Amino acid sequence: MTDDAGQGGTTAGRDNKTGHQGGAGHNLVQLITPAGERVSHPEYDPWVRDVSDEQLCSLYEDLVVVRRIDQEATALQRQGELGLWPPLLGQEASQVGSVRSLRDDDFIFPSYRENGVAYCRGVDLTDILRVWRGNASGGWDPYTVNMAIPQIVIGAQTLHATGYAMGIQNDGADSAAIVYFGDGATSKGDVNEAMVFAASYQVPLVFFCQNNHWAISEPVRLQSHTHLAERGTGFGMPSMRVDGNDVLAVMAATRVALDRARRGGGPTFIEAVTYRMGPHTTADDPTRYRDANELEDWAAKDPIGRVHALLDRKGLFTEEFESSVRTKADSVARELRAGCVGMPDPEPLDVFKHVYSAPNSWLDRQQDHYSRYLASFGDPAGAITEEGAR
Repeated sequence: MTDDAGQGGTTAGRDNKTGHQGGAGHNLVQLITPAGERVSHPEYDPWVRDVSDEQLCSLYEDLVVVRRIDQEATALQRQGELGLWPPLLGQEASQVGSVRSLRDDDFIFPSYRENGVAYCRGVDLTDILRVWRGNASGGWDPYTVNMAIPQIVIGAQTLHATGYAMGIQNDGADSAAIVYFGDGATSKGDVNEAMVFAASYQVPLVFFCQNNHWAISEPVRLQSHTHLAERGTGFGMPSMRVDGNDVLAVMAATRVALDRARRGGGPTFIEAVTYRMGPHTTADDPTRYRDANELEDWAAKDPIGRVHALLDRKGLFTEEFESSVRTKADSVARELRAGCVGMPDPEPLDVFKHVYSAPNSWLDRQQDHYSRYLASFGDPAGAITEEGAR
């Protein structure tokens, strides 16, 4: 049993008697059906009225390129070039629609699956892969793109985001923060503690939950008998349920939440109802716990297919456009692969780098011991002269 996302218009999933604060409550907001029909929604249409045909084509290109990045990285892992990879297949619209709603001065706190967000934010393709190849502890400088590095600890990034948003508030700025997490993370204490503080202090933060229906091998219905959007309502913050496979609906909902944050209206909880069509990571086998019929049902609601169909209806999906998108995706895939296989192996003492921002005698002592250990093998090249922790 999964959420019924994709039947057209604004649908109501399960019966919901609970009132709401802002947005369309816990009904499912949808602007593009799986068949590519643009449906009207009086409350959310104004938020995407400025999206031109050209921008719609650009969003389609983003979706295709992000999927191609995911496919190439998955192939690299299967070929032994990456240690692990967390696929986002099926979740492209949730990531593209939300990140393309942000300003440059907004700050992003991702989990470990927001590789599509990283691409759209301008993170170097090679940097996206560094941590998964084991060549870095993070991957990029967060302040160059206003996006934190991937967070492996489930839900911990929500606390970081809340603290950052409190800083924005104290500075009197009109920027905002957004934090991404999955349905499984909503059961973690960190996420609930973050929502307590965010709601109490009314910080400018968007809690963006990608409900992909599977917390590794546990279905979302096992951990929550109500819509996840009601978690936000329970903490006293406005919440929305949006079709996470609909890039326009996601964009509209994110813009609503960001506008509220900038005007001092506090945090918003968005539940983007999507589906993880691939494994949790490349170390996972979803066929052991997931019905193939479920996957088939969600494949019919594919986020790329519906924008393709919409563009086709509008006469915009020409051979020339299709070719240009394919060329872009191929180019990005080549750059990604070249960056991965061309990445130099880390030096042994690199493990001591970036642990502390200032000198640390305890770490220096460990580095010295390890340097002498390496030298005992008769090949000390670079071991003792490396700066290590600094």
